[in-house]
Amino acid sequence: MDIIAPRIPHPPLIGITGRRKSAGIVGAPHGFVDAPLEAYMSEYATSVVRAGGLPVHLPMDAAPEEFVARLDGIVITGGDDVDPRRYGQAPGPHTFLIDPERDDFESALIEAAIDRGVPVLGICRGAQLLNVVRGGTLHQHLPLGDGESHGSYAYPRAHRVHDVRIVPGSVAHALYGATVRVNSFHHQAVDRPGADIVVTGSAPDGIIESIEVRGAPAIGVQWHPETFGGDPVFGWLVEQAVQFASQSKETR
Repeated sequence: MDIIAPRIPHPPLIGITGRRKSAGIVGAPHGFVDAPLEAYMSEYATSVVRAGGLPVHLPMDAAPEEFVARLDGIVITGGDDVDPRRYGQAPGPHTFLIDPERDDFESALIEAAIDRGVPVLGICRGAQLLNVVRGGTLHQHLPLGDGESHGSYAYPRAHRVHDVRIVPGSVAHALYGATVRVNSFHHQAVDRPGADIVVTGSAPDGIIESIEVRGAPAIGVQWHPETFGGDPVFGWLVEQAVQFASQSKETR
């Protein structure tokens, strides 16, 4: 059953990242097939609304720092592989599509948000990029059939396939308790944690599934909570965004 938060009188503004594609993917007419298209999966915005926030999509043409100066919270969404060169490696045989423009844009968003104290929620690729921005590395490929077979797309997107053990005292533990069952659609994952990255949850095979940034309102989850209809992590983001907006109101 969906969980809908009570209406907040002045809902915080939550920015959500997307990806740039060509208009041909939506059946654009001849002459517009190659037109640039901003694509956003709507469950992210729906989850923000359910939690009491006001979502806004973030096109990559604008300056990330200017977005952060106006926003109360940010969601860094899932998507293609983070460029391995960002963490000192070369693309491997299983590297899928790389979008350097998106990597640049979202990395700058994360850095500016942490510097300013704007709450950040990284989901799947977003959690991985959060770690990379802090100087960490990734597992470039988790083979199908090994461990929890994390990269399998055989199940419906909201089907929960394995548990995550949560570290006591973490934000994730306050939200989910000792364990949470999650979906799994990723062939990469956090390997070596970056500066001030705290590992807060792991799958039964040891793969890191949730992280936090020490001293900052920034967390990442490897699963896709936006598919569950009312996951508490969006409530956390909106609550943190309300607090940030209240504290920063006089300086804007």
